[in-house]
Amino acid sequence: MDSNHSHVVELAHDFPPFLKIHKDGRPERYRLFGDIHPVHPGLDPATGVNTKDISVPYLPGVTARIFLPVEFSGDRGKLPLLVHYHGGGFCDGSPHDSATHNYLTALVAEASVVAVSIGYRVAPETPLPAAYKDSLMALVWLVGGENPDPWVSEHADLGRIFLAGDSVGANIAHYVAIQAGVSSLTEKTGAKIIGLIIVHPFFGCEDDVQNQLYYYLYPTSPGYDKDPKLNPSVDPDIHRIAAERVLVCVGERDWIKDRGLAYYETLSKSRWGGTVELEEDKGEEHCFHLFKRNETSSLLMKRVAEFVNRA
Repeated sequence: MDSNHSHVVELAHDFPPFLKIHKDGRPERYRLFGDIHPVHPGLDPATGVNTKDISVPYLPGVTARIFLPVEFSGDRGKLPLLVHYHGGGFCDGSPHDSATHNYLTALVAEASVVAVSIGYRVAPETPLPAAYKDSLMALVWLVGGENPDPWVSEHADLGRIFLAGDSVGANIAHYVAIQAGVSSLTEKTGAKIIGLIIVHPFFGCEDDVQNQLYYYLYPTSPGYDKDPKLNPSVDPDIHRIAAERVLVCVGERDWIKDRGLAYYETLSKSRWGGTVELEEDKGEEHCFHLFKRNETSSLLMKRVAEFVNRA
């Protein structure tokens, strides 16, 4: 046998840079960013932020990592609650990976917030729309008051909630904000979503491979133009976002920047009564803030912290 062909891998689907599907149906992640690794929870001495992992009650397979400033003192009152959704193309990533963990640890210290990053189930093992449903129901649990986590119930102000996400996590955060408005979640629970932080959002793109990946992970999607999860401009409920203000962040060199700008324009022209702000980072690529520590990423973090703490 020719040794050059002895290890040829036959694939049923190939979706770089995220996912390969072998002919036997087995998924294999590309692991595009090789230096990403799991981080164990606990106290981070550099920032004074403590973390712990939980299983989200009533949602089998859904986890969360909670971030709490260890220097928090109850006499300062409760802190804003940041509910975060990670990126990873709907098929990778977690609250425990170093990119997400390190970013949120720094942000929690900078903004003085309690953060909960939701470990929704990823596709293709659990096809979409499961990630959307998991993310929404995790918020329902957080604000519902049933079987609460003490870090959240004792230290987080449910009257100052911010939803946030990066890349597909931004897409999910948008979806959750829409559904919270449609279902009158805040009115029913007394909680209040103040803001929505959309960082380098994925709302589809012109890349056929990426669109094919989405359809593979979400077989029942109506398509790139018709699916309101990918094209908010066709969503009849766009004006029902359960937030008073939205921050949209894009990178000048991000390959899906145009969809983020279109999202900003869609919100600006909608019947939604809140305010939408735009932040563009010159010379930066997709989700640079998760992988680079430079002046621009520091300024972006301060921008997000200011958005959260604004009176």
